[in-house]
Amino acid sequence: MTVFRPGNTCWRTARADRAAFLIDNEAYFTAVYDALQKARRSILLLGWGFDPRTRLFPDGYDSPDDPDEVGRILVELASARPELDVRLLIWKSALPISASQEFFPHKARKFFRNTPVHFRLDDSVPFGACHHQKVLVVDDRLAFCGGGDISVDRWDSPAHKDDDRRRIMPKQECHDPRHEVMMMVDGAAARALGDLARERWFRSTGKRLDAPPPVGADPWPEHVPAQLFGAEVAIARTEPEWKKRPQVEEIRRLTLASIAAADETIYLENQYFTSPVVTEALAARLSEPDGPEVVLVSTGHAPSWFDHLTMDRARGAMIWRLRAADVFGRFRAFWPATSKGETIIVHSKVTVIDDRIVRVGSANLNNRSGGFDTECELGVESDDPGARRQIAAFRDRLVGHFMAQTGDAVAKARAKFGGLVGAIDALNREGRLQAIEPPETMAIGDFITRHHLGDPQDTRDSWRPGRRRERLYQEAHALTDAIIRDARSVVRPPLRSPSPGASGPTRPA
Repeated sequence: MTVFRPGNTCWRTARADRAAFLIDNEAYFTAVYDALQKARRSILLLGWGFDPRTRLFPDGYDSPDDPDEVGRILVELASARPELDVRLLIWKSALPISASQEFFPHKARKFFRNTPVHFRLDDSVPFGACHHQKVLVVDDRLAFCGGGDISVDRWDSPAHKDDDRRRIMPKQECHDPRHEVMMMVDGAAARALGDLARERWFRSTGKRLDAPPPVGADPWPEHVPAQLFGAEVAIARTEPEWKKRPQVEEIRRLTLASIAAADETIYLENQYFTSPVVTEALAARLSEPDGPEVVLVSTGHAPSWFDHLTMDRARGAMIWRLRAADVFGRFRAFWPATSKGETIIVHSKVTVIDDRIVRVGSANLNNRSGGFDTECELGVESDDPGARRQIAAFRDRLVGHFMAQTGDAVAKARAKFGGLVGAIDALNREGRLQAIEPPETMAIGDFITRHHLGDPQDTRDSWRPGRRRERLYQEAHALTDAIIRDARSVVRPPLRSPSPGASGPTRPA
């Protein structure tokens, strides 16, 4: 049985005629530009952040006749096509966060004033929570979902070059290298994401939006090849309990079910890793003699002082816990660097289980993404040999690009060295993937880590940091044991040989 269970580990499932994985924002922004040009009736964007000055093609050439700033593109499209409804719903960020972004997206309201573009800042979350969903829907026929916002400090290529002038921002300084992943779907899956975006708009504004009428044009970017065809796509969410609306924790349940379902490999890319519940689930699998390998790729250190103080130190405790549980040597935690050793900010949120399950979304592996912020992600599970090859190729390309290696090189190394851990150990000759070492902490750091300050699990503990640690670790053991037991009995398939060339070494059934 699938790990995707509507009403439990996901909201709903819907078919996508095509699905594609976009690695880094060079690919995402280019696809967005093409899709926007083909929009006829509706553009809906949900974001944590947004800056209308964002250049979709930061190549050093800026033509007034052919703008590549996303705000100008949207205004020109909405002005030229009166039938095109353009709506942007962006989190109304707290002032300290807004200040770090030059008070964007707040300034975007002025940018879009007196234009056909409907721009709204959304604060319909509890105090301290944020809207973290990143979704773009075009005509209900094409949708993007993942970890990337459309902002001036987000563009990068998979090469993550040192001193890449294309990472230039409006004041002519360059931002740090950055890794993002988005997933693109069409068909019924895109319509379902349109429903999600319209519901968000209603909750924020009180106004119901109708689904756009069918249009003939296909907004799929012609330059983007589809990796999956006819896939059943699951949509999973996180929503906080607020104003008589119940908490939605589909993503947290899905994460635990996915970990329990793994046979051979758990591959995780994530900006944050601070959840004791997820950590205990992984520790349980690492303690099994025939359990899966676990590979985590995260950022070397958070770019902001607040996240460095709260998230990095808590992550260190989780890494120590997994190292202690790793009695069979199957755990690796890395941060990627450029060729000159500069930190690559890992902002992606990706989970790949064996070569059968792939998930791409906005949720971090921290507490607040499980029940305090709003999140959205897409997932696919398949036993089709062709789909499994594509899922494995996606994971191998992700791993390889951090080491300046091809996905094919990773696949061959997996076969030769007995799995993903062996492949990385063999190919990481230049040390582009560095081991994450838990930072040293002083008294204040220990206190923050112990109580997970800045990282509440839900509205019930957002004002009770003193009780948070006890509650988190009680739930980490009780909830993890219960869900893993349920997932193993219902979800996890028997061990079997993977399709040829699709995964690691064959394990006996």
